[in-house]
Amino acid sequence: MLPRQQIRNIGVSAHIDAGKTTLSERILFYTGKIHQMHEVSDRSGATMDYMALEREKGITITAAAVTCFWRDLQLNLIDTPGHVDFTIEVERSLRVLDGAVLVLDGVAGAQPQTLTVNRQMQRYQIPRLIFINKLDRTGADPLAGLASLRETLGLTPVLLQYPIGIEERFAGVIDLIEMQAHYFEGEAGERWVQRPIPTVLRAAATAAREQLLDQVSLLSDQITLDMLTGNPVSSQLLWQTIRQATLDLTLTPVLLGSALRNIGVQPLLDAIGRYLPSPSDRGAIEATDVATQAPAAIAPMPDAPAVALAFKLIDDEYGQLTYVRLYAGRLAPGDTLYNSRTRQKARIARLIRIEVNQRQSIEAVAAGDIVGLIGIDCASGDTLCAAERLVALEGMTVPEPVLTLALTPRRQADIARLEKALQHFTKEDPTLQVKPDPEQQRTLLSGMGELHLEIYLERLRREYQIEVQVGPPAVAYRETLTRAASFDYMLEQPAQTGSAGQFAQVVGQIAPCDDAFQFSNCLPKEKLAEPLAAACEQGFQDAVQTGWLKGYPVVGVQVTLTAATQRPLASTPLAFRFAARRAFEQAFSQAQPVLLEPLMQLEIATPADFVGVIQSKLLARRALLLGTEVRAEVTILT
Repeated sequence: MLPRQQIRNIGVSAHIDAGKTTLSERILFYTGKIHQMHEVSDRSGATMDYMALEREKGITITAAAVTCFWRDLQLNLIDTPGHVDFTIEVERSLRVLDGAVLVLDGVAGAQPQTLTVNRQMQRYQIPRLIFINKLDRTGADPLAGLASLRETLGLTPVLLQYPIGIEERFAGVIDLIEMQAHYFEGEAGERWVQRPIPTVLRAAATAAREQLLDQVSLLSDQITLDMLTGNPVSSQLLWQTIRQATLDLTLTPVLLGSALRNIGVQPLLDAIGRYLPSPSDRGAIEATDVATQAPAAIAPMPDAPAVALAFKLIDDEYGQLTYVRLYAGRLAPGDTLYNSRTRQKARIARLIRIEVNQRQSIEAVAAGDIVGLIGIDCASGDTLCAAERLVALEGMTVPEPVLTLALTPRRQADIARLEKALQHFTKEDPTLQVKPDPEQQRTLLSGMGELHLEIYLERLRREYQIEVQVGPPAVAYRETLTRAASFDYMLEQPAQTGSAGQFAQVVGQIAPCDDAFQFSNCLPKEKLAEPLAAACEQGFQDAVQTGWLKGYPVVGVQVTLTAATQRPLASTPLAFRFAARRAFEQAFSQAQPVLLEPLMQLEIATPADFVGVIQSKLLARRALLLGTEVRAEVTILT
């Protein structure tokens, strides 16, 4: 096994069509993982787009992982989707990565999904590199892209390269640290050639280097001293200073290229090793001791008890494959792990080095690596750990669904198979939610958008041969209350032969709050035993699943239990759970409930000719137009 300092767990993320899958394909080619490059538009599709649906639609749907090697580094690379409907794939990938490459379109600059992905990186404190791609296209402007990083994303970018030509004349890049021109020759750009800087670009490159030194000198007294005394600033000192600033999230290195034209990818690979962190650099992560609920720090130590996070599941004909990031300890086939959520133990049948859709068995893995496990039954976001260290890691942020479809199987025989298929899908994808609609004998499928749901409907047809009737899309409304209301509900069922009957009385109030749901029990244990209090909380949680107005889930409610009455034998957890649910329904109807409609901020890029038509369609759908901005050849509507 390699030393931890030689591992890089990185992701490639971007707005849709910025070229990240094309870039990932070049990375695999230049690292020797594949021997022939394929394009997203090819019939065979790019290597990382392994699903048939991805190749047909020309988009990335699911995050794909692969391990490759560059120089003395092991790169665990995850290519993530760019479409907002599949944002959970980006979220759970970034949760376990140490660094990232954020790909920017050299023409469009920072786009809406770029902003979303950057926000996710900030949430998990992910150091990143920026790769400004597509500089061979008409309208490409790396300096405008640099400005959008500052103004739109709020980053402090530092430009490490200068372009040799632009648009159709784009031929290479100038390294501003070593002041060398880099060209990429051969049929696939495999010959990386360094030459002196062209005379016509020497002045511009020198000015760009001076700007680079000015930025970096603010972080290094030695660089400042060298500049003041006229001494040359060494490349090694610049690399070290930029690396530390990248790890501290003070600076964001920016590199240039065109993945489709095979320009600039090898220097990017060098930059990944030079500036992005290893597992050791990221240090300890926070966890919670399951027994004591005390904070615990998990350091990336191979000799410590094992702690891993399951971040992605794939269910196929071979069983469940669980992607995990190992934060501490070592794993081998036959080891037993405990699930800190379910308190169940499971034995690892096989360790898998994930190679997109291929599986390569390995014998051992140490802290800092990303691998696949077979034989583990868990959910996405579960913590898996050794028996001697039961801890829970922070889970992932899962967005609420925004669109719902009603599904009805065309054949009666498909009802059970549909239920099984949807169980598999929801286990793989936390943003997909399934609820029954018993009144109309339908299944309600909720997701992040039309494309998201369309993909799963197509998977039902292809993978399970299930044809369904689909109702029109419905907006995922929510219900809430606008004022406080009290409840006092008594459940009393008389005793019968052989039964003590059922009795429970709950008193309290509901009120608006900022969280989705809060429960506060004001009663001491001698007044209401812990199992009965837990049953009350469960009853209230049952109640908020279905609102009073239209049956949508209830959010923004705080339930306070102030009194309760019980009788020996007749007061059971089931009785209190039922009483709590009916008490909530009683109070909610008096709390002036209202419907909540989801709001989303959109940024639409369109040629100027279509602005009027798009504005009309938006206004017809009750959209609020905030403003317009002209960028290059497109108009941005917000």
